[in-house]
Formats: sequence, structure tokens, C-alpha cells
Amino acid sequence: MVFVANTQDRTTISVGYNLDVAKHTKIEPAQPSLFEMGDPQNTVSNEIQVERPYYEPGLMLGTSSFTATGWSGTFYPAGMKSADYLTYYATRFKTVEIDSTYYGPPSSTTVMRWRDKTPPDFIFAAKIPQAITHEKKLVGCESEFNEFFETMSILGDKLGPLVFQFPHFDRWIFPKQEDFLSVLRPFLQQLPSHEFAIEIRNKTWLNAVLLDLLREHKVALVLQDLSSMPRPWELKGDLNLITGDFAYVRWLGDRHGIEMTTKVWDKTVVDRGEDLRSWAGFLKSLVLNKRLRKIFAFANNHYAGHGPATVKQFWELWNKR
Repeated sequence: MVFVANTQDRTTISVGYNLDVAKHTKIEPAQPSLFEMGDPQNTVSNEIQVERPYYEPGLMLGTSSFTATGWSGTFYPAGMKSADYLTYYATRFKTVEIDSTYYGPPSSTTVMRWRDKTPPDFIFAAKIPQAITHEKKLVGCESEFNEFFETMSILGDKLGPLVFQFPHFDRWIFPKQEDFLSVLRPFLQQLPSHEFAIEIRNKTWLNAVLLDLLREHKVALVLQDLSSMPRPWELKGDLNLITGDFAYVRWLGDRHGIEMTTKVWDKTVVDRGEDLRSWAGFLKSLVLNKRLRKIFAFANNHYAGHGPATVKQFWELWNKR
């Protein structure tokens, strides 16, 4: 995969549904806004204009979920119906990480709706339900996993990486890393052929033993920016963090800290400029070393205050290097 800087994905896609979308005339938003937005009262036909300003082949940027308190009038045109959010989002980004699946598997109707409201080239990443990762801890969860995977497979080619987010785990659950790995190993052996990623929130477990196991099964290690975990360039030792043919990045931040400032996600409230500059440099080095086929990177609102603005800031720094 060749990465080409400063390219934009601009195509017109015919879809079989109606959407109220704005013309892209510039207005002055009430709050700091990532995109130019127009009058949401204007209605267009089934020709939906896709202009993804923060995309290049191999670099898939998006946000964790496609809706949040404060996005109406800042990311989404004021007055837009929530039923139209996903389709509008898909004209701006090529991928999204579905966070709601962590709390429980979606219905087949919901997944069909996601599929039908997005262009053919759109990609959904999603979190594995916590019933599998937290409650059953990978043991005796075959029916839950199979049901979830079968339902998500309704997306067809739009289904991207599925993410196992594990907690820190108390010692009474897994006294040692090997106790966790003894459960993880047989589970990985049973995974279907698909893209999977694993997020670890115990920094003492980020070692060669874990990485070699993930690499054996071509499962990506989630590269995260979380207040309780080291960033890739902060880890000690010569660790090869790339365990699959794609990278999966999550900009998560400090949820508790930022929620003491705001719970409305309409603007940036934490300066992440230096952090994102480091991320751009780190990911560029992986690309230059030809160790990746593609990169998925998702911004959570808790990282800086407004996920779409974080994507914009990263993109600008990416193209400066």
C-alpha cells in the first residue's frame, strides 16, 4: 500500500434513500466547527456528495461513535435529523468505530440500517461486547461471540476490525500475565478469518510474550493514547508493536479528567498538539518502514473535547511531516 499525501476522496455516490444534507456554503457557526456547513433546510436528491477531506489511501481516520452531545450545530448542520447523522458522517469520514456494541450486541435491523445508510466503500470498526471480554473473560462465550460476529457480518465488505477491549483485571482474576494468556491462546486459535485487534490496559503485560502471540495469529495490538497507559514511543525496550498487517490507533485521553471540565463535546478543551505531532511521527515511521498495509485511527471525544476536531488536527500535522 502506497501512502500518498494531500489527496482527497471526492466522489458522488447514488444511494437508494433520501437525505436532508446542506449545500457546502460557508457560514459562521455558533461554536468552533470542523467543517463548513450550510442551510440544513435545503434538500438534495439521492445523489449524495462525498467529500472526505481527511483521507488518503491506507490512512483511515474517524471518530469513536458518530454522534455525541454537542455535535449538532458543530459537526452536524443544526436542525439535521438524528436519523440522517450516519449518512452525513460517511460523506466526511471513511470509517467509524462503533462504541455502543461494547455494551451489548446490536440487532440485525440496526446493522442493516448502518449498512444501507452508508456508501459502498465505508468501513465499520466495532468493539466486542463486554459480556465476552469482561464478564465471561473469553471462557464459555462461544454463543455470544458467534451471534455477535454473525450479526455484524451483515455489513459484508463494510465490516472492518473488531476490537477486544480488556480491562486492567484485578489480581484475583488473573494473578499473572500467563494466567490471562492461557485463556487468550485457545480463544485466538478459534477466531474466524477476519481483522481483529486487542486492547490491553495493564502496562506490565505489554511485552514480547504478548506481542509474539498476537503476531502468530495476525491480531493487531491496539496502539492507544490513554492516561493510564504508555504511548508507543514511551515504552522501554526494543518492542515490535506491529503484530498484524494493519495498525489500530485509539486516541482516548483521560475520561475522568476531561469530564470535570465538560460533558458537552462541541469544541476542543485540551491541547493535544504535541501528542498528535508525536503520533504523526511515529505512524509515519511505520509507513516508511513498509510494515503496514493500512492504519485505522479513531478519536474519542474524551481525548481533547471534540473528536472530529482531533482528526482535523492530526491530519494537518500528518501532512506537515
